[in-house]
Amino acid sequence: MASSHRQTRSDSAQYCVIAAPFGRLGIGTELVDDSLMLSKIDYLPATAQLMSPKNHLAKEAEKQFRAYFKNPDYQFDLPTKPAGTEHQKKVWAAVQTIPVGKTKTYGDIASQLKSGARAVGTACGANPYPLVAPCHRVVSAKGIGGFMKEDAPGLYRQIKIWLLKHEGVL
Repeated sequence: MASSHRQTRSDSAQYCVIAAPFGRLGIGTELVDDSLMLSKIDYLPATAQLMSPKNHLAKEAEKQFRAYFKNPDYQFDLPTKPAGTEHQKKVWAAVQTIPVGKTKTYGDIASQLKSGARAVGTACGANPYPLVAPCHRVVSAKGIGGFMKEDAPGLYRQIKIWLLKHEGVL
C-alpha cells in the first residue's frame, strides 16, 4: 500500500524557468528509481517565460544556481539523472575537474581521455547539465570555441562569454 506522500512520476517530472544574469535557465527534474533528480538544464533567452519551481529539488537547484551567480566559486551539490554514452560521461567527468577561473582546450581533454578533440566538443555540446558539468570552461586552441553546438556568435556564445567573465577567465 503506497503512502499518501509518495511522489508519482506525473507530479515529479517538472520543468521550471528561472531568471539568470545572461537570460533564463530552464531546470528539469524527474523521478528516477524513486529518487528525484535533475533531468536537464537549458540555457534560454531572456524572453523565455518564467515558471516557478514546484518541487523541492527544483527549488534547491534554483537556490544553488543563484548562489553561483553571486559567487563563481560555489560548488553544486545536485543529483543528476544518469545520461550519455560512456565517452560523454568521461568527458563530463573530466570537465568537472577544471577549477573555477581556469580553462582547458578540447585537445587537452582529448589527450587526457585518449580521444579526439572533435569527439570532446561533440560530448560537450550534448551535455544535459551545463553549469554542473561546466563545459563553458573548455575552449578552442585558437580562442573561445563553440558552445552548446553553436559555433558562431549567438545566444550560447554570449552565455559562454558571460560565464567565463563571471569566473575571471576573460
